[in-house]
Amino acid sequence: MTDAPKYQVLARKYRPETFADLVGQDAMVRTLRNAFKADRIAQAFIMTGIRGTGKTTTARIIAKGMNCIGADGTGGPTTDPCGQCEHCVAIMEGRHVDVMEMDAASNTSVNDIREIIDSVHYRAASARYKIYIIDEVHMLSTSAFNALLKTLEEPPAHVKFIFATTEIRKVPVTVLSRCQRFDLRRIEPEVMIDLLRKIASGEGAEITDDALALITRAAEGSARDATSLLDQAISHGAGETTADQVRAMLGLADRSRVLDLFDLVMKGDAAGALSELGAQYADGVDPMAVLRDLAEITHWVSVVKITPEAADDPTISPDERTRGLAMAETLPMRVLTRMWQMLLKALDEVAGAPNAMMAAEMAVIRMTHVADLPTPEDLVRRLQDAPPPPPGGGDGYAGAPQGGGVHAQALPAPTHRGPSGPMARAGGQVLAVAQDPSLARFPTFAHVLDLIRANRDVKLLVEVESGVRLAAYQPGRIEFTPAANAAPDLSQRLGAALQRWTGNRWAVTVVNGCEAATIVEQQEAAKRALKEQALAHPLVVAALSAFPDAEITDVRSAEEVAAEAMADALPEVEDEWDPFEEE
Repeated sequence: MTDAPKYQVLARKYRPETFADLVGQDAMVRTLRNAFKADRIAQAFIMTGIRGTGKTTTARIIAKGMNCIGADGTGGPTTDPCGQCEHCVAIMEGRHVDVMEMDAASNTSVNDIREIIDSVHYRAASARYKIYIIDEVHMLSTSAFNALLKTLEEPPAHVKFIFATTEIRKVPVTVLSRCQRFDLRRIEPEVMIDLLRKIASGEGAEITDDALALITRAAEGSARDATSLLDQAISHGAGETTADQVRAMLGLADRSRVLDLFDLVMKGDAAGALSELGAQYADGVDPMAVLRDLAEITHWVSVVKITPEAADDPTISPDERTRGLAMAETLPMRVLTRMWQMLLKALDEVAGAPNAMMAAEMAVIRMTHVADLPTPEDLVRRLQDAPPPPPGGGDGYAGAPQGGGVHAQALPAPTHRGPSGPMARAGGQVLAVAQDPSLARFPTFAHVLDLIRANRDVKLLVEVESGVRLAAYQPGRIEFTPAANAAPDLSQRLGAALQRWTGNRWAVTVVNGCEAATIVEQQEAAKRALKEQALAHPLVVAALSAFPDAEITDVRSAEEVAAEAMADALPEVEDEWDPFEEE
């Protein structure tokens, strides 16, 4: 009694044996066919791409093509290996003595490479070429790569190298420059669906187109993943496999139900969204999978909004396509991008939360409350359309400048009766005619403050700004009433410092009865006035009514903003003198 043939998984059973069997890699196949036809076969190849696109399979097909001798034993290198000669059969079964496969993930050391280097000098035992296939070559150590370089650049005529990797960036440039590189593409959805339908037909399995679309979407361009999922789906269906069975197998939520949840979130229906999320959770759907599906739909609707032809994806059902196009027409791009950012944050929160469902519910609640908030441009438009406050309403804004800016009003100059002398006022400063010509460069008290700053006496500057109520000023003479917090010896230290810096004697005397504001008090009053004006501005009033919990933390005038921008700007570079420039 003979043993029944053992079952072979579909991924191995339907592994391509020739270039004609490879799907989705037309550019690479065309290049290789031309190279073989012109007898311009490279000494080393490197295949790169995501998992399951056929890197190792392509390496074996190339090895068979190089060593195929044809069914009659007289053939040469070909891109259509016969599959019948001794070399094709041995390579296909993985037992050819001259075709050595090495997994670099488990053979990373330089000693493993030295074995290859030592063996390349011996001719092939029976085949035309001795071929080394190294899978996941990026896993080799730096010393192993360095040891391979010289042999890779000048290999014997009978030796060929074929590398495969999913991490091409980790392969040294010195190795890449010695190889002919082929980038294997993700399999397009249309091609993948046709491949799966062909395999299912070959297995005599019935599977719906919607189920094939779900498998194709889950495979993400990997033919091996798609074939493995198809194998599982056929077993799961035990007859005709439907989309619902595949969805249950993959642990996915019903796509239409995910669209329902997305629609509820976008409408701001928190109760409905939580109810739908709970129903999907009760059906066994992972909360993380629901949020991923929401993120996928957000991305897809955004892409469809920019390029409507993206809705023609064959993995999208007609109902989903219709609903997606409708959403793309009605949802603003700013809302979609905001939802995308919130979903990315929600995915991180759910991944790290002790209870995934609770975290998902909180994320849905947050998204529903934010979904119906106006976009920044809508908010500005609403604020601009807000009616202005009644003029002269006692809110301090009647004299504000036009054009939407908020500016501080000039504070009135302090009024008091000082001692007699040639005094005058201008811009809130007490002016005087200089008695000593050498002190003419200090016409106002502000110049005295600048002098203190220039000499970097921070302590004295703070005491003067907060403790001096200026009664009278003329160059060389200062009269003031000390504030409550002023130091007792402030007049002596101020006079001594000014005499030291100017070389002239200054008379700094204390008088009684001056109630003028100190510099600090003037600054604080200006800030209060500016804030009151800001609070009365129509845009601010509308914003605070829209966001009652908001507060004004700082107010700056247009002049201050401009001054900061100038300070932060790069200094202009002066033109260098050009000796050849005409005078």
